[in-house]
Amino acid sequence: MRNPSSVAPAAVVGGRFCFRHRRWVLGLWAVVLVAGVLIGGRVFEGSVAGASSATAEADRGGAVVAAADPAKGAVTAVVDGRPVDDPAVKAAVERATAEIAALPGVSSALDAYGPGPESAALRSADGTASLVTVRMADGASSARTDAVTERLARLDGAGGAHVTVGGDLVLQQEVKRQTEKDTRFGELVTLPLTLIVMVLVFGGLAAASLPVIGAVASVGGALLAMFGFSRIMDIDTSVLPIATVLGLGLSIDYALLMVNRFREERGHGAGIAAAVERTAATAGRTVAFSGLTVAVALSGLFVFTSPVLGAVAAAGVSVVVIAVAAALTLIPALLGFAGARIKAPAAPVADEGFFSRTVRRVRKRAVAVTLVSVALLMAAGAPFLHAEMRSSGEAVLPASSAGRQVAETVDQRFPQASAAPITVVVEGGAKAAQAYADEVVAKLPGVSGVRAVTQAGEAVSTIDVLVPGDPQGASARQVVEELRADRGGLTTYVTGGAASVVDFQDELLSRGPWALGLVALGTLVLLFLMTGSVVMPVKALVMNLLSLGASLGALTLVFQDGYFSGLLGFSPTGGLETFIPVLVFAFAFGLSMDYEVFLLSRIRELTLRGHDCVRAVELGVQRSGRIITSAAMLMVIVFAGFALGDMLMVKQMGIALAVAVAVDATLVRCLLVPAAMSLFGEFNWWAPAPLRRLHRRFGLSEHVELPEIAPVAVPAPRSAAEPVTEPAADPAAQDLVGSAQSA
Repeated sequence: MRNPSSVAPAAVVGGRFCFRHRRWVLGLWAVVLVAGVLIGGRVFEGSVAGASSATAEADRGGAVVAAADPAKGAVTAVVDGRPVDDPAVKAAVERATAEIAALPGVSSALDAYGPGPESAALRSADGTASLVTVRMADGASSARTDAVTERLARLDGAGGAHVTVGGDLVLQQEVKRQTEKDTRFGELVTLPLTLIVMVLVFGGLAAASLPVIGAVASVGGALLAMFGFSRIMDIDTSVLPIATVLGLGLSIDYALLMVNRFREERGHGAGIAAAVERTAATAGRTVAFSGLTVAVALSGLFVFTSPVLGAVAAAGVSVVVIAVAAALTLIPALLGFAGARIKAPAAPVADEGFFSRTVRRVRKRAVAVTLVSVALLMAAGAPFLHAEMRSSGEAVLPASSAGRQVAETVDQRFPQASAAPITVVVEGGAKAAQAYADEVVAKLPGVSGVRAVTQAGEAVSTIDVLVPGDPQGASARQVVEELRADRGGLTTYVTGGAASVVDFQDELLSRGPWALGLVALGTLVLLFLMTGSVVMPVKALVMNLLSLGASLGALTLVFQDGYFSGLLGFSPTGGLETFIPVLVFAFAFGLSMDYEVFLLSRIRELTLRGHDCVRAVELGVQRSGRIITSAAMLMVIVFAGFALGDMLMVKQMGIALAVAVAVDATLVRCLLVPAAMSLFGEFNWWAPAPLRRLHRRFGLSEHVELPEIAPVAVPAPRSAAEPVTEPAADPAAQDLVGSAQSA
């Protein structure tokens, strides 16, 4: 690695290249956007609703049943509103069942009118509703499933009965459709709002439109990248909106920083070409470094074996790379086209203002501000201590979903047909499975009974174990542990919702510390390379964890305890989706480091220019406070826009990240960071002598020594028809612009 001063030319050359060849750069990103819309938009079709893990026992048991059972899933219809034995209803249902059984791709079709206990289980206890269950053969296409769904839907109104069609295959389709709908809705809501806010921030449409254009292009690239990943690995449907919202937020953040620095350089008298170069060499390097820190935070997810977390890590890192690439290439190119129309500030950012006064007030009461801020953050995070993890199943869909309505109706009115809290998959004969089932009932006090042993294949049986109370509560999880501790000498797999929660918690306990250690180590190393201090990285790590705790506490209060659930339009499930806290940790930690880098880079730049620590903090917060606050506001708008969707997982991520960014940009960056830096003083930059020597050789810094710019009058914004020219006082810029125009 080279000395920081030797890296500067690369940043300058990158900005100069994109400025000179802006037509080619813009054309390339236009191709990426079109490909992202036409090709990447199909990623929702290839996504998987509920990707399984090869290491979790619950998933392995499901794979054993799937291999033995010729059916790949079921479509279920609830026939309600009329007596089951009403002649008209019976005739219509039996006719539909016979027709469906003859359709291609159907393994079996069963209604409540056949002989035997299986049909009897399809009648409600009050005799006013029945079920029709259709099992689809393995390999049946979605078109064949749609044909079955359509035929069942035609039963609606027959004999006066009402029919609702659901089942696991319908649920999977609805999850995909709803996820795509929420993602599109989030984009349509947030992009216009961010444009309005940026017009207010920059005072003009030209500057405000550039971050939006960069964000749209980045989303196109992100969709294209995720489509590529979906060809080589299972991408869970829930990953797509999460990755999209991250890409959208980061793209806006990075472009905002670039455009703001460009305006600042123009306010200092730089011509357009020189301002682009200096922006790339300063803010561009901050963007690259920030993207690296976010990517490191997301890389911690690779430690886990869960396919959902692995897919989020792969998609998230690729989205970060694309957002950084757009900021470093597309934005300089766009500045080449629109730079003359971007209104430059009449004067540089004043050294005195709201943020500098706030820092001085904080410094006078640094101990009190630090203690109060830490206490508030810890109190906000306290609710997470009683958080419960759940696998919500159909509850992730809105209450209006037909698939969710059918699942809830089956649970409430057809207990014999509903999914058991725990299912034990037994490899062996039916007799051995039955003997084991009898032993389970006799030995385990938490078990209320078992259903009849079901043959899933020649050598595979399933036992439905019934547990009173919450099907994923503490009692059910305890029964899972006991069943796994004593398998009766058989090869068994304990599956079901409670087992999935236990599997995930076990993975979190075993691999979580490694993931946390990887993220912490990577963050400490990167911040040391930027600051040359061992104190600043440790403080940043502690503050980010406090900010993260507040986000997880808010998540628990809202989605587990039900606060504001009516306002947000969802029904609490009594817990948090299992993998959401892990994702919130990775994403919120990365975004917090994002703002940490923004602020520290300015403070470090001022320190290297000769300011003492106290003055550097004042000026750094004053000069970056407005843009950090604006970026945070835009990020909150993006996350809140996605939280308005109907998918529960998307809501949870949106609310958690919006709270994390809001807390970090206000309480942490404006109060806690200045207070802590005031307490530490010059010790903020301390490092042992060997590490100082190491940093002098390998360190990174945003501070770049560029030629001074002779003060020139900043021209008024030009119309689009006027050519881009530079003042004579900036001959280097003139040469660059001339080269770009001739190209």
